[in-house]
Amino acid sequence: MDAARTRIREIEADELAQQLSQQPDAVLLDVREVDEYAAGHVAGAEHLGKGVIERDIEARHPDLSTPLYLYCGGGYRSALAADALTQMGYRNVVSVNGGWRALQSLMPTTGPTAG
Repeated sequence: MDAARTRIREIEADELAQQLSQQPDAVLLDVREVDEYAAGHVAGAEHLGKGVIERDIEARHPDLSTPLYLYCGGGYRSALAADALTQMGYRNVVSVNGGWRALQSLMPTTGPTAG
């Protein structure tokens, strides 16, 4: 995990809203499991679980320069997924440290736990 963090770009959860507002073409990806996503997620986030992201990312976002912001529950899975995407050639991948636990109080959310 620590090795992955040395190879990726990471921001804190409280920086995400500003980053997204400055990049209208940015994509927010929730890399948690489908049941976690269904229970609540950041409004506008696409679900692409860590287990399938390497298989499915090219079909959904073929442009390697697309800004991709990834979050999970706390920042572990998103860091690993960001590392994998970077190794696949994606150039603007960012992991959100703090993940869903931090974001649900910072950004609009949808789903049963929306607040």
